Amino acid sequence: MNTNHVVVIGGGYAGVMAANRLSARQDVRITVINPRPVFVPRLRLHQLVGGTHDAIVDYREVLAEGVSLVVDSVTGIDAAARRVALADGADLDFDYLVYALGSGTPEPQVPGAAEFAYPVATLEAAQRLRSILFDRAMSAPVTVVGGGPTGIETATELAEQGRSVTLVCGGTLGPYLHPRARRTARKYLTKLGVGLLEGPESVVTEVTKTSVHLATGTTLPSEITIWAAGFGIPRLAAHSSLRTDAAGRLLTDETLTSVDDDRIVAAGDSSAPSDLPFRMSAYVAGCLGAHAADTIAHRIDGTEPTSIDLAFQAMCISFGRRAGIFQLGHKDDTAMGLYFTGPAGRALKEFSCAASVKHLVTEANKPGSHSWPKDGKHRPQVLRDRRAAITTA
Repeated sequence: MNTNHVVVIGGGYAGVMAANRLSARQDVRITVINPRPVFVPRLRLHQLVGGTHDAIVDYREVLAEGVSLVVDSVTGIDAAARRVALADGADLDFDYLVYALGSGTPEPQVPGAAEFAYPVATLEAAQRLRSILFDRAMSAPVTVVGGGPTGIETATELAEQGRSVTLVCGGTLGPYLHPRARRTARKYLTKLGVGLLEGPESVVTEVTKTSVHLATGTTLPSEITIWAAGFGIPRLAAHSSLRTDAAGRLLTDETLTSVDDDRIVAAGDSSAPSDLPFRMSAYVAGCLGAHAADTIAHRIDGTEPTSIDLAFQAMCISFGRRAGIFQLGHKDDTAMGLYFTGPAGRALKEFSCAASVKHLVTEANKPGSHSWPKDGKHRPQVLRDRRAAITTA
């Protein structure tokens, strides 16, 4: 029996799920390459900043037995030679490659943000921010830039501890939330004492060591500025002459296969199926990781891989340790008018965080068991409409 070497770049939700799903095959040898020796449940990074969770899980708890872990970074992919180059100078050959690099700290375009603002998108960034906060007085003014889940959760985690926090959205607070749920979010922020600035007038134009400047000309005093405005995509694919979207995600077809090489599949935040990427989330990453593994299994077996079919169910945000909003959604990833708040919302948020890791453990113990709700209508229709528009043009 021929043994296929599957190399997985990235040991996050997508990469671990893909590796675990393939682990039961006798004709596959799997290597996961990750720059750190521990799994990082990124849904917990705001808790790491607040000191209520360490945001670390031992790989022995989530990675299937028999999967090899190489602690290193990939510096290049040679698709033609089926080889990846590692930072330590070694090369690793592959038969199939799962590109699951995920996302990380963005490159802020705002003057001063890179020098004076603290990101929170990676384990190392969150640990550094935690250390900075530990050394500053509780009364030191903190400004969190970004009105999405990461910004909201970081701001409320710190405000609950008694810190003076201002949340600067740069646009709409919680863009995914239903308008009624957004009103509840504002109430929670007010109750925790978080200063809230939203709308077009909350756009940040400059960050200094001691202040944040807004488009209106307003200057906010800020001893600690936290940058939570989006995520950045690693440029490894583009640097390896593989086609990507404008953000740097690897371009694939609907089976998650690279448009350049049918032995390379992509999953998670760093993938762009049909140049129409899914919303970044742990839930999506796990589902795409499983589907990427299924695509590789089809190719090994000589059968036709299937298109990804994924429906959304919910999005949840914690407001400190005592409250949360669990926003139910339609299959097309738009918010319903139905959501859970308060302790129930918090409990559902905690359940979701725990489940994101538990799914990996379950897949490690029972490969092929992970499943997810299907859509079957919305995404295919969007793709058909786009093709029709291109044809008409």
